[in-house]
Amino acid sequence: MKRRKKIKRLNHAMKMRTIVSVSFIALLFLILIGRIVYFSVFKKDIYEKQVLTQQKYTSTTIPYKRGDILDRNGYILATSQKLYNLILEPKNILVNKEKKKATINALVKYMKLDREKLTDFIQAHPDSYYSVYKVDLSYSQVADIKSFMSTKDGENVTGVHLFEHYERKYPNKSMASQVIGFVSNENTGTGGIEQYYNSTLSGTDGRRYSYLNEELEKDSSVVEPQDGKTVVTTINSNIQKIAEKRLKKFEEKYGSKGSSILVMNPNNGEVYAMANSDTYDLEHPRDDSVLRQKYSKKEIASMSEKKKTKIFNEIWKNPIVSSTFEPGSTYKPFTVAAGLEEGILTGKESYICNGYQVVGGHTIHCSHRNGHGKITLSQAISLSCNDALMQIAAKEGKHVFCKYQRAFGFGSNTEIDLPAEAQTSGLLHSEENMGAADLATNSFGQSFNCSMIQLASGFCSLINGGQYYKPHVVRQIRDEQGNIINNIEPSVVKQTISKDTSDKLKAYMKQTVDSGTGTDAKLKDYSVGGKTGTAEKIPRSKKKYVVSFIGFAPVKNPKVVVYVVIDEIQKGSQMNTKLAVKIAKDVLKGSLKELKVPKSK
Repeated sequence: MKRRKKIKRLNHAMKMRTIVSVSFIALLFLILIGRIVYFSVFKKDIYEKQVLTQQKYTSTTIPYKRGDILDRNGYILATSQKLYNLILEPKNILVNKEKKKATINALVKYMKLDREKLTDFIQAHPDSYYSVYKVDLSYSQVADIKSFMSTKDGENVTGVHLFEHYERKYPNKSMASQVIGFVSNENTGTGGIEQYYNSTLSGTDGRRYSYLNEELEKDSSVVEPQDGKTVVTTINSNIQKIAEKRLKKFEEKYGSKGSSILVMNPNNGEVYAMANSDTYDLEHPRDDSVLRQKYSKKEIASMSEKKKTKIFNEIWKNPIVSSTFEPGSTYKPFTVAAGLEEGILTGKESYICNGYQVVGGHTIHCSHRNGHGKITLSQAISLSCNDALMQIAAKEGKHVFCKYQRAFGFGSNTEIDLPAEAQTSGLLHSEENMGAADLATNSFGQSFNCSMIQLASGFCSLINGGQYYKPHVVRQIRDEQGNIINNIEPSVVKQTISKDTSDKLKAYMKQTVDSGTGTDAKLKDYSVGGKTGTAEKIPRSKKKYVVSFIGFAPVKNPKVVVYVVIDEIQKGSQMNTKLAVKIAKDVLKGSLKELKVPKSK
């Protein structure tokens, strides 16, 4: 038999090592437990905040509403319509079968969506947390689903979001297009009031934040958006329509290179209407239909984008404010006004017109080449005699002439509240560089340029007693609740002439309509005054003309000024000022009726 192996017993040294090892491990566990207790009890708030700061915060933009643009009577010219985009989260919808069923059922029931198409879309994007399903939905299309999702029964609807945005709307499409302007994709105004008052019409976006709270539950907070202010204009929609309709009728029958109508209140600088032959749909300013006003489909197809952009910019421009031209004989009342105001003229003068004047070695003809013969000062205006005006300017001298030319605002910006006003300071002769021939031609509105708004603003001071008002197209700013926060009061910039001089000029221009070159402007129920204009364009050799007429009524206490300018009439004579006079007559008649001006005695 084998000898049994002797079993070794733990000696004292081994026992001590085991006790030390076990004690060390126990101590480590105690330290670990202590640290856990320390962090979870005493440092709970600090580390909880650190954890929460590492959670994903999500935020969505709540868009502001751009302010409305209204006409003077409260009719909407521009507004912003709230629309919705339907955004789905297929990843979350597919997590739970019950919620998937509830979500699809709700969308089909309350939004009238096609079940099969909706299901296929969700299945096709199983990993998506953001899928655009429908865009530009109206409130009526989403009202039912929004209401259902806010109820207890709608709690099972998941992964459905309705994101808001606004779309700029112009109820009258192209009406007053250059005055109003439009809004680009970045909610920035382009042209007109939209551009000039962009900061007023703009607001501030809000934000909706979603995050985990202390209980690790989903929570949210909202910073409300601030909507833009409402702009109330001086525009009268009915007068604007009258002007545009009359201009369209003229263009269809005669055509022109460009034509415009400006209607103003002479007593405060307010603009009632600005109509131009070139217009565009404010909701589709870059559409090819805008180009088709002047170009064929073939021409448009061959255009580069650069050329299209250049043409669009020209069409969007407001020529009443941004374009310049030689005013012609509509300037003659200003020349006479300077002489009367300085006492150089008394009103009793007479002149001999033989059809021309030789000035500075140049033969300068009268509008009536055979001469008017002997005429009075009032007839110098009513018959539009260049010869008499040259004699008047020579008597005034260039110092007086230039002084009043600038006093009436020529060569200076009117500072109207519209963008891109034409700079004309370099388009006038200074006293130092004005020769005798320059003075002669300037006297009847040639050899210098101005804009329509410049001449009309100065003309208003001629007939309102001498007060030059700053022209403007906005009269009031309102907040989101409709409260008035700023009234834009009429601003008298200066006194140009005396009331006595103004009264004489009104009488002279009444004679223009009664028996002179503007007889086609007569109205049955109102006394009318005005002045015709014919300007030969540069180069003179091409015989191209701009014709115009500026009229007002009633003569004793004018309430309306209508200024018509036509550049190069296409059918018939380009010197046919009667066409401008007839247009002005119709617009005057319609405006006086719209404003309920009492009939003249």
